[in-house]
Amino acid sequence: MKKVSVSFLASKDEQRDILKINRSTADYVHVDVMDGKFVKKKHKPYKMLYKMGNFLNKRLDVHLMEKNPLKHINYFASLNTEYITIHVELDKVDKYIDLIKQYGIKCGLAINPDTDVSILLPYLSKIDMVLVMGVNPGLPGQEFIDDTIKKILKIKKIIVSKKVKVKISVDGGVDAEVAKRLDFVDIIVSGSYVTNSDDFSEAVENLRENASRNTKKAKE
Repeated sequence: MKKVSVSFLASKDEQRDILKINRSTADYVHVDVMDGKFVKKKHKPYKMLYKMGNFLNKRLDVHLMEKNPLKHINYFASLNTEYITIHVELDKVDKYIDLIKQYGIKCGLAINPDTDVSILLPYLSKIDMVLVMGVNPGLPGQEFIDDTIKKILKIKKIIVSKKVKVKISVDGGVDAEVAKRLDFVDIIVSGSYVTNSDDFSEAVENLRENASRNTKKAKE
């Protein structure tokens, strides 16, 4: 079954929507962290999530859009975090992967739309997930870039050929229609499509169902 990770980046009331995500059928709370350098926007929700920790049972899926993610790797390792994802475009990628793994947390590598998939090759045996950006990172509400599908298929082919157990996640511009094209994806990240809906669980299940349609047809 496809997993769904819901971002609150576009939320007008982050605490309210985090609690609604927590009560929904989503698998993860997706946490976007931005330093204002790697991307233009700043978003540092760690303190809020730390204070809310006792009220949350969903695991965190943390995406660090930072030039130096060291501090937040250490911070989020203390919370109920399943994935910490850094960007493959950074320097010292191996150092950050090793630190995340030392904490016993699953490590993801995010790849931007303009970055060639070959950059992932040295790291595939060390990571647990590739997060394919369907938009340029930093701003919510962007439209999904169509070429992302080709990139996902390339990455899937490499993962299969290398015989590594690496999941594929996609983030950015994902709504129910886009989800219909994501049958090769393991984890769907969606923000405003869910947080702007009246029923978070209904929106999550729409994503899950649409992303599984082609898989079901293939089995039939």
